[in-house]
Amino acid sequence: MANITILGSGGFGLCLALTAYRNGHAVKVWSRFPDEIEAIRKDGEHKQKLPGVPIPNEVELTSSIDCINGSDLVIFGIPSRFVRDTVRLAAPYITSSMIVVNSGKGLEESSLKTLSQVFREELSDEMPLVILTGPSHAEEVGIGVPTTIVAASDDEKAAAAVQEILSSQTLRIYISSDVIGCEIGGALKNIIALCAGVCDGLGFGDNTKAALMTRGMNEITKLGLAMGGKRETFGGLSGVGDLIVTCCSMHSRNRRAGILIGEGMSPEEAVKTVGTVEGYYCCQAAWELAHKLGVSMPITDQLHNILFEGGDVKNALSELMMRPRKREWDSVDK
Repeated sequence: MANITILGSGGFGLCLALTAYRNGHAVKVWSRFPDEIEAIRKDGEHKQKLPGVPIPNEVELTSSIDCINGSDLVIFGIPSRFVRDTVRLAAPYITSSMIVVNSGKGLEESSLKTLSQVFREELSDEMPLVILTGPSHAEEVGIGVPTTIVAASDDEKAAAAVQEILSSQTLRIYISSDVIGCEIGGALKNIIALCAGVCDGLGFGDNTKAALMTRGMNEITKLGLAMGGKRETFGGLSGVGDLIVTCCSMHSRNRRAGILIGEGMSPEEAVKTVGTVEGYYCCQAAWELAHKLGVSMPITDQLHNILFEGGDVKNALSELMMRPRKREWDSVDK
């Protein structure tokens, strides 16, 4: 039996807590918001983030960060914007005997760094670090819908330990050594999912979404390769797998926000209405990275224009459709 601490009491943190608990492990869930912890205790579930999924009394809920003491596995389930602050808060309690896991997906806006790079700056380089990513809506993992994800790490033993601890009849975990590729796939699919929602809000059909997802995967792959990822990663669970589920499901906050924008709501109001929309924040960082690395990302450019420059959604589509004609697989995508 392992001692597991989940930092973050949102939907995905709680569904991982349930997965570990069902596998027979001792589980604690931490939130920096005592009111949130108290509400979960009172209701027996997280009514907003994971409604209808009971949280057993045996899963310890706390707002004391020293709950990390004695853990074998420390899993961060924190929105990307708050990862660095949370890692700093947790760092004094994390020891070299622990495995640190990040399940968040995104880029740090201020530094343009991946989240693993943020962890490495705040923790010891020797600390085992595993990235958990792939097509995995919390609402489905929480009720035991069969799901397959990836544990990516430079430390194969650490990834294998996470695989062993969290795998079950309903959660299958593969191992990857391509941390950067898995992170870029997990982060940038949120941008394309926002665009998919915009297309839905405008009333477009399956043809449009299929084209968007395919060309969006092309952009994700190009930026991922430029950052050192492996091409095969983007055809796997953390790439095309995560892209499909996020673009097509109403569980996706990115898609739901995009629908509102396509229907005419301002981006700011759409984000406020839906809640955490990682693609909104990631778009700025990805746009800056693309320009910095000289990578052509026309879909990301148009979303950036819509979100931050007051661009019109219908004009954005016209700009994409009327780009200069080209081969599908030119070696240099201009």
